[in-house]
Amino acid sequence: MSLRHSIGIIHPRAAIVAHDLLMTALAWWGAKELRYALDPALQIGFAGWEFPLVLAVQGLVFAWTGLYKGVWRFASLPDLWNILRAVVLGTVAIYVALFLYNRLDGVPRTVLLLYPFVLAMCLGAPRLAYRLWKDSRLALQPNEGARRVLIVGADSAGEALSRDLQRDNRYTVVGFVDGRRSLSGARINGRPVIGTLEQLPDVAREAAVQMLLIALPSASAAEVRRVVELCDSTGLPYRTVPRLEDVVAGRAQFNEIKEVAIEDLLGRDAVELDWTAIRETLTGRRVLVTGGGGSIGSELCRQVARLGAHSLTVVERSEYNLYRITRELRMQYPEMILNGILADCGDGVAMRRLFAEVQPQVVFHAAAYKHVPMLQGQLRAAFRNNVLATRAMADLCDRSGVECFVLISTDKAVNPTSVMGACKRIAEIWCQNLSAHSATRFITVRFGNVLDSAGSVVPLFREQIRAGGPVTITHPEISRYFMTIPEASQLILQAAALGKGGEIFALDMGEPVKIRDLAEQMIRLAGKKPGSEIPIVYTGLRSGEKLFEELFHPLENYTATTHAKIFLAQHRQVSWELLQAQFAKAADAVSDFNEEDLRHCVSSLLPSFRWSDAAQPDNVVALRRHESGENV
Repeated sequence: MSLRHSIGIIHPRAAIVAHDLLMTALAWWGAKELRYALDPALQIGFAGWEFPLVLAVQGLVFAWTGLYKGVWRFASLPDLWNILRAVVLGTVAIYVALFLYNRLDGVPRTVLLLYPFVLAMCLGAPRLAYRLWKDSRLALQPNEGARRVLIVGADSAGEALSRDLQRDNRYTVVGFVDGRRSLSGARINGRPVIGTLEQLPDVAREAAVQMLLIALPSASAAEVRRVVELCDSTGLPYRTVPRLEDVVAGRAQFNEIKEVAIEDLLGRDAVELDWTAIRETLTGRRVLVTGGGGSIGSELCRQVARLGAHSLTVVERSEYNLYRITRELRMQYPEMILNGILADCGDGVAMRRLFAEVQPQVVFHAAAYKHVPMLQGQLRAAFRNNVLATRAMADLCDRSGVECFVLISTDKAVNPTSVMGACKRIAEIWCQNLSAHSATRFITVRFGNVLDSAGSVVPLFREQIRAGGPVTITHPEISRYFMTIPEASQLILQAAALGKGGEIFALDMGEPVKIRDLAEQMIRLAGKKPGSEIPIVYTGLRSGEKLFEELFHPLENYTATTHAKIFLAQHRQVSWELLQAQFAKAADAVSDFNEEDLRHCVSSLLPSFRWSDAAQPDNVVALRRHESGENV
C-alpha cells in the first residue's frame, strides 16, 4: 500500500480525533468558566498536568467506546447514545485520575457535573449539523435524470424509504400519500404528505410523478389490492417494498424496491403458529421427506432444517431437483446431517434399505403426480405413484416404528372428478384406516393450489404474458383456492404437531379466486392491458377439471381445531379386510398393466366416482353429487 493511499485512509479519522480532543479541551475550560462565573471573586486556574490528563483519559474512553467508528454522514440516535456513554464514563475516569493526581486540587465538584453536559453538546452538535448539511445538499442538488417518485404510505416504512432515496441520485421524492386524512399537510423528512389514497390519481398527475413506490409492508392483501388498483388507474409504473414476513424470513431486505408480485395480492395475513408444539415434533428428530425437491417438499425441507432436526433425508427422483435442494441446505445448515437420496419412493427394495440405514422418526410424503389433465389418460401411472407408493411408504413406516407419517393431499380428493383426485382420495383412505391398526400417527393434510409451484397456473400465465399472449383460461367462471408455498408448508408442520392419528386436516384457503381475475391482475402487473395488449382466450374445461374445488365432503362434518386456519374432517372408516383385498387386486392389475381391472378396483374403492365425470367434466355433475351427499 502506498504512503499516499495510507494517508488518504488515516486522514479523516485523524481529523475526527483532533476535533473531539479539541471539544474536550473546550468543554473542560467552558465548565470551569461557568463554575467561576457564579462567583466572580474567585480566580480560575489550571494545574500543570490537568489539561493533558483530562485529554488523555477522555481520549482513551472515546477509543474504548468506539466513538471514532461512527460516520458523521450518517449520525443518528445510536451515535448520540454512544456519545453520552463516552461522556459519562470519561467524567468518572477523569474524576478518578485527578483524585489520584492531586486530590482534585483546583477542580470544584461542580465542574465535574457541568463538564458532561457541555462535552455532549460540543460532540453531538457538529455531527448532527454535518449530517443535516449533507442531506440538504443532496436534497437541493439538481439532478435532471432523477425520476420523480411519490411514496404511498407515510408510516415508518415510508419514512425510511424516503430517507434512503435521498441518498440515491436516481430518484427524487416529491411527497407522500396516506390513508389517514390527519396526516395531510404534514412533512416527513422535508417532504409533504400531499393527499389521501383516494386522491392518488389526481396527486400523481398534478405533481408530475413518474413512478409510485408502495411502502405498506404490513398491509393486508385486501389493502394491497386496493392500493394497486389506484396505482393502475394512474397509468404509471409502480413498485413496492417487501412484506414484513418476507423480511423476517430473510427472503428480502427491508427497503428493497421490487415489482409487485401476485403473491402480494393473493397472500393472506401472516400465519400464527404454535412453534413450541412444532419444535417438540421436529427438533432433534430424524426426518425424511419424499418428493423433497418439489415446490412443497423443498420448502418443507427448509422449514425442518430451520427447526433444528437432528438429520434430514431427502428422497427425490429428479436428479436436478435433488442437487438443487441438497446444495442449498448444505450451504445454509452445514452442521445438520443431510442425506440426498436419488430414488423412487415406490421402489420397495431401495426404501427398505434406506429406512434401515437412517431410521426416520417423522416422514412427510410429498411425492406425487399432480397434473390433472395429463393423468386422465394414464390411470396406471397415477395409481402406481399416488396410491401404491403411498401405501408402500405408509406400511414401511408402520413396520419401522416411525412416530409420525404425514400425507400431503389435495382438495381435488373431495368429490373427485379426475383420476388424480380419485387416486389421492384412495391414498387418504388407506392412511386413515391404517392408523387404527398402527402405533404410527398417520395424518393427512389437504389443501388447494399453491402459488408459483411447479406446473401451476401462475408460472404458465407469466410465461404466456412474457411471450405477448394469449393467456389461456379454461372457463370464465373457474375458481381456485390459493396459498403461498411457505404458508402451506408451515401449516403442514402445524397439522403434524396437532394430529393424534387418522385425521384429515384441511387448511383454511381463504376465499376462492377466479382464474380470470388472477390472469387480468398478472397482466396489469406486467404493465399491459388485459384484452387489448394481452388477449385472453377461453379454451373450455379439460377432462377431469372442476369449476370450483372443495376442501371437505359433506359427510365429513368438519370441525375447528386449536389452530384457526386448520380444520378437522371426521374419520370415515372402511372395512379393513375389504380395503386390503381391493388394494391387493389393484396392485395385481398394475403389475399386469390391466387398466380395465384397475378401473373396477377404483370404482369399488370409490363407489361415487363416475368415469363419465372424468372423461367429460361437467360441474353440474359435481354439484349434484355434492348436494346428494354421496359417500366417497
